[in-house]
Amino acid sequence: MSEATHTGLIIKAQSGFFTVETGLGLVVCQLRGKLKQGRALGDIAAVGDKVRVITLTDGSGVIEEVEKRKRAIVRLDPRPQGEYQQVLLANPDQAVFVFACAHPNPRLKMLDRYLVIAEKQNVPAVVVANKIDLVDDPQKIFGVYESIGYPVLYTSTKTTAGLEGLQRILTRKVSAFAGPSGAGKSSLLNAIQPGLGLAVNEISVAVNKGRHTTVTRQMFPLEGGGYVADTPGWKSLALWDTEPEEIDGYFPELRGLVQHCQFSDCTHTHEPGCEVLAALKDGRVHGERYDSYLRLRSGKE
Repeated sequence: MSEATHTGLIIKAQSGFFTVETGLGLVVCQLRGKLKQGRALGDIAAVGDKVRVITLTDGSGVIEEVEKRKRAIVRLDPRPQGEYQQVLLANPDQAVFVFACAHPNPRLKMLDRYLVIAEKQNVPAVVVANKIDLVDDPQKIFGVYESIGYPVLYTSTKTTAGLEGLQRILTRKVSAFAGPSGAGKSSLLNAIQPGLGLAVNEISVAVNKGRHTTVTRQMFPLEGGGYVADTPGWKSLALWDTEPEEIDGYFPELRGLVQHCQFSDCTHTHEPGCEVLAALKDGRVHGERYDSYLRLRSGKE
């Protein structure tokens, strides 16, 4: 009877079983009992976690230790025994938000919400403006995000524009993929790696069926290194522990201005000496982004 210890990465989680990628291949593991002692306030292990496992003689494994996460995409799941923090993806290097330029028309308020959540959860964000072949000037739609510091990739599977850049930005990173239905996420992934979009979409559909079905969470390897995980549900990721006065800190173009407001508790809606309102008036802050700030602050989004 021999056992061996390995370090690895959880690439799939389903019904208490975790598929861990180790140097010797994939091992299906369960959590060691001691890790489950006490009342859990959130997922003990999740896709993207780095773990230490013991492989057993029958080829299965046991997760002995879960390394501390550097960050995580977390959703609050209300339960009878209290609120539970559900980890959609542990240790993402970036969140990639795919929105179409047309068909469907981009809902930029939704994108603004995604970006605020990424800022809140300390996940670097990349915007992908897809289907650029359908409009004359995609920068007119998405250029504001470049101006405030977000990387924006302009892509089209029809003309292959931007596909090399997308592949380059995904390589050797763990990427959370998200975006509204119809934006073209699957087509983009298929274009950079045949079959990848189909596999990712199958998991996405399963996750979206609802909390009472068996949910599989999984990330998929890229041929050049790295992983992609579809993370549906960003729209329902409530800013659950965020006070209204914190929201301006998650807008890159606002957070450098607030320190210059006359009042420390400025809401940036009507106060005299408000630097944000001054920047809005002279064009340093985009009107649509400011409107998104107001909606998120008031809880309308």
